[in-house]
Amino acid sequence: MPQTVETKAPPIDAKIVNPFVTAVRDVFQKMVGVEATIQKPYLKMEAKTTHSICGIIGFSGNITGSVVLSFSNSAAMKLVESFAGMKLEIGTPDFADAVGELANMVAGTAKRNLGGLASISVPSVVIGDGFAVASMSSIPCLVIPCTCSYGDFAVEVSIKKH
Repeated sequence: MPQTVETKAPPIDAKIVNPFVTAVRDVFQKMVGVEATIQKPYLKMEAKTTHSICGIIGFSGNITGSVVLSFSNSAAMKLVESFAGMKLEIGTPDFADAVGELANMVAGTAKRNLGGLASISVPSVVIGDGFAVASMSSIPCLVIPCTCSYGDFAVEVSIKKH
């Protein structure tokens, strides 16, 4: 009978998770006016994004990798409306700018609490189903699922401190 070998996932580093948890709570409370509930983080095993609307921020310097703020369609619509103060249609430049700015604020707030010198990129926004955000193979992707009164979203963290 063949033997099976269990591979143990690397431990989730609280020093990486906590700055993003704090950032999500602060940004969504102050800028969107909603309380975000953080659920149990887990390691993502496939490149496909958690939800279909994503703001992507790259990190470089002493911290490298990327962070994806991933929203369900309904959550994105309501969160962007609350953030922008008006209804914006998915697919419009203003909608994409609002999603990108939310991602930028979460990444920027977390960056301050991570320590180390790092730069973050200008946000990229991708809208659609079934796409993947590839990360460096040496850096696992940690998903921090979140929910609020407007719906579900997640922070997908694939960063490494040097």
